[in-house]
Amino acid sequence: MATDAIRREIMDSFDEELEMEFEEERLARLADDLVSEGAADPSGSAGLDRRVYFRELFRLQHELVRLQDWVQSQKLRVVVIFEGRDSAGKGGVIKRITQRLNPRVCRVAALPAPNERERTQWYFQRYVAHLPAAGEIVLFDRSWYNRAGVERVMGFCSEAEVEEFFRSVPEFERMLVRSGIVLLKYWFSITDAEQALRFQMRIHDPLKQWKLSPMDIESRSRWEDYTRAKEAMLQRTHIAEAPWWVVEAVDKKRARLNCISHFLAQIPYGDVAHPSVNLPARVRHDDYVRAPVPPEMFVPALY
Repeated sequence: MATDAIRREIMDSFDEELEMEFEEERLARLADDLVSEGAADPSGSAGLDRRVYFRELFRLQHELVRLQDWVQSQKLRVVVIFEGRDSAGKGGVIKRITQRLNPRVCRVAALPAPNERERTQWYFQRYVAHLPAAGEIVLFDRSWYNRAGVERVMGFCSEAEVEEFFRSVPEFERMLVRSGIVLLKYWFSITDAEQALRFQMRIHDPLKQWKLSPMDIESRSRWEDYTRAKEAMLQRTHIAEAPWWVVEAVDKKRARLNCISHFLAQIPYGDVAHPSVNLPARVRHDDYVRAPVPPEMFVPALY
């Protein structure tokens, strides 16, 4: 009986990933439909074998847990920046990184557009508030590099402000690194055709339409503007203390595995000794009587 319960608990854990994969299978069928209607298949290569993908993902997630323990024990401060075009797959990688980690140790910072007060502050000020304390990992789903990308392309800032950003960001990041922060920066690269396909899938998928904002629609017509902005950003902010790493992201599964394995390789870590835990016996009292729960308080058992 205990063995069955343990097996069920393990399978429940695996099902978290399977649920996301089933969702992606549904999207893959939608993509097939779009391709059959005349859209080109942008990948041009066979997908990663599913068994290989799962085996490697679970292995890497086990290593992420070890890294988490090491970050806590050594009081490290880790910042990982994820940048890329809309629909490049940043969110999918972030989900797989955080999926089995403690949200008190590894958290995601995904800031909305600045409010009126924040627009009058020092540009980096609202991002500084989300930097990690000792023993924490912060994943920025977009970051201060918004200024070099969407803000520049969409005209939300002046060219003078962009130039000031390019002058300031290397020194800002060097200051973070000097303070002891481990800073990693990833750019997720997809092709024009791949983004077009992913946007079409969002248009045709009612469960994904919320992801398609007016800004995303506008970005399609400004592909070349975004390309020029990206090239300038990589050229002027690729510094020895905090270099950019480009992730080929047309194949989502390979992108996830490649990014996570690279992330793990950037921080030397080892095993952390944990004290053994002995579950104490439950204390029982003869005078304890469990109070009944009124039937109307139960959630209806529809399944």
